[in-house]
Amino acid sequence: MKKFFKILVLLVLAFQSLLAQDGFSVAMERQLWHDNIDKQQQRALSNVPPVEYDTVRFYLIETIDSLQKDIEINNSNSSQAKVKELRTVDFFLQEFNNRKGQADYPPRMAKEATLNFIEALKYERQGQSIVSVVDKSSYGVAVILYESMKHYMADNLGVQSAPVIILRKYCALYPDQILPSLRKMPNVTFADSLIEIAAKRDLRKLYDYAQVRDQLGNRIRNHTNPTVKAVAQMAGSKSGQMYFPFLDNIVKGRTSIEEIDAVKDNNRAYYKLMVNTRIDYMGRMFPPYRDTAEEMKALTDMMARKVKETFVREINALHNVSNPAVRYKVLEGLSAPELYYIAVLSEDEIYTSSYVEGVYPRIFQSMKNPRGDSLLMSVHGDYFRKFIKMAAGYNTLDKFLATMDKENAETLMKSFVIGLERDNYNHDLEDAVDVADSYSSIMDKNKSLAAFVLNEVSVNHLKNIQQQNKRGIAIYRLLETLFKSAEENSKIDLSKELGIPSVYTQDYNELTDKDGKVIQQVFFYGDDDNDGQYSYANFLGMFRNKAGWKITDNNPNWVTITNTTGKPVQIFANKPLYGPDDPDDKAQDALIKYLDENNLQPTVVIHRGHSYHLPSTLRKLAPTAKIVVLGSCGGYNNLNEVLTICNDAHIISSKQVGTKLVNEPIIEALNNRFVAGKAVNWPAMWKELAAKIKDGDAKEKFEDYIPPYKNLGAIFIKAYRTAMNEE
Repeated sequence: MKKFFKILVLLVLAFQSLLAQDGFSVAMERQLWHDNIDKQQQRALSNVPPVEYDTVRFYLIETIDSLQKDIEINNSNSSQAKVKELRTVDFFLQEFNNRKGQADYPPRMAKEATLNFIEALKYERQGQSIVSVVDKSSYGVAVILYESMKHYMADNLGVQSAPVIILRKYCALYPDQILPSLRKMPNVTFADSLIEIAAKRDLRKLYDYAQVRDQLGNRIRNHTNPTVKAVAQMAGSKSGQMYFPFLDNIVKGRTSIEEIDAVKDNNRAYYKLMVNTRIDYMGRMFPPYRDTAEEMKALTDMMARKVKETFVREINALHNVSNPAVRYKVLEGLSAPELYYIAVLSEDEIYTSSYVEGVYPRIFQSMKNPRGDSLLMSVHGDYFRKFIKMAAGYNTLDKFLATMDKENAETLMKSFVIGLERDNYNHDLEDAVDVADSYSSIMDKNKSLAAFVLNEVSVNHLKNIQQQNKRGIAIYRLLETLFKSAEENSKIDLSKELGIPSVYTQDYNELTDKDGKVIQQVFFYGDDDNDGQYSYANFLGMFRNKAGWKITDNNPNWVTITNTTGKPVQIFANKPLYGPDDPDDKAQDALIKYLDENNLQPTVVIHRGHSYHLPSTLRKLAPTAKIVVLGSCGGYNNLNEVLTICNDAHIISSKQVGTKLVNEPIIEALNNRFVAGKAVNWPAMWKELAAKIKDGDAKEKFEDYIPPYKNLGAIFIKAYRTAMNEE
């Protein structure tokens, strides 16, 4: 009886399997594969946007159902062949489901994927290659076809060719990934063409791959394209990075590797060659050439580096030397353009005296006919806005404009303001910020010139309105508002007019942590001239043996300063350590790690040190900072970097020389407000400081410090970002 029942059950199951699919019978040995397909079909309908649901249902349910029937009723196929096709359908659905919703695999591709899959299956049955189907498919569909058919149809020539076709499609979609993709398949027939495309997009990456001794590296090194050949030749040299500034001229045959080799170990000669190359590149940007040189950024970066390392840091370091012949000896024999680039590329480091007494006058002393317009023409107007901004900041603008005819001076100042809406080749918003930064200096010294600049801004604002240029409208509207606010007795509230947080006050509660403490971080640097060490000692002197303050020095890397009365304040300052392996850098990192581990988030950050240390501080600047004091020379020139990290930071900086004579009164005034639990009212605090700092030298330096509410460059950046985000 049991045996009979068992047989009956098997017969029923077999009968059910024959009726498993509508309209056709399924043999029991293939029912499992149909069931697997059904599961994948149901999965295909999950998480599909309503707008794409009908497409997925029609092709992956109804059309695949028809395909299943076609496979089963195809009497020319053996049972084994039918299983192979069913398993391939299962893999097809799995591949679709596993990728569905990713960037290259939207659900709507169900139509293309299903139709192309059925066409490929037809070719496979006929013993034909599926290469034409893979070739006409989009990248995502081609991947799905290959991945679903490679297991059971590996002998098809189209399946074997698919990886190469898919590589080509992927590289067309993502050209930035050409080189990493080619590394896996370096010998495809179109590799050389892809390498050329990669060279046009990223020569630095090409250089890196050319250095590697593998098949792709060899292919790059044996390439016939002039640009690729030049990069490969550079990659084969130990000094390869030194050639990049000249790459365009190397490729065009205007400069040889041998010429560069002759000067690359001589900083002065190397710099001179870069200046000549820069002028050449700039000249080619204008009609009739309109040619943008390759690796212009590499040239700019290397020039700025050599300017600072070779010239500016030396004359800065000799600032206490009274004999100009000694201090500025390194500038002897330089041409006007070479001195010009020293000025504009060292804005963030050059001392006031280095500029006013050294670089600026020597520009004109080196010219046979000392005219400002001739100077700017000799460099094709390169960085002319930066030069004007610096001249305004260092009070040499009137003198500079006086070196040319009045008509030319007027044209120059119009050019200073016009065209800020354009994305320049390497300045972008920097030009507009330079115009904003310069206005206060211009207004302080030459009100008629300031009125001229304001009028030109208004004219350009109207022009951009007429042209419906949103970027231009935003830039000139902001400049017009900022400049009008700088007028004496102006009633303009910048925060209200520009839709940005207050630039006049900093709320106390925004500075405190959950425990009600104001956390401060102070960056110090050890120097071989002991300037950093002296600055650190003077800073501690502000608190040592002072009522209401306590210094805790029990850590090799930093000290902690806390108040004993009033609202809680906690100041952390790293020690200015000097020696091999950059010990003060490690001390700063150790302090930052301690702050992070203890959830101590600085809202006040102070930089104390030379301007060339400032990039290090900015790399480590806490995003939580609400007040940033840049107590170094030229800190005014790093506004964008600060605001990129701390969007709404209130920045105090100097246009010229940073000094403890000003830094310490500012720090003291801030701490007095923190201890009292008061908001910082910048206009009131600045008035208080002006009354306190009366000494001649200190008073002069203080006038170059810019409070947040007068920091037009910083306000412009904040307001511009707000304005463009609202568009």
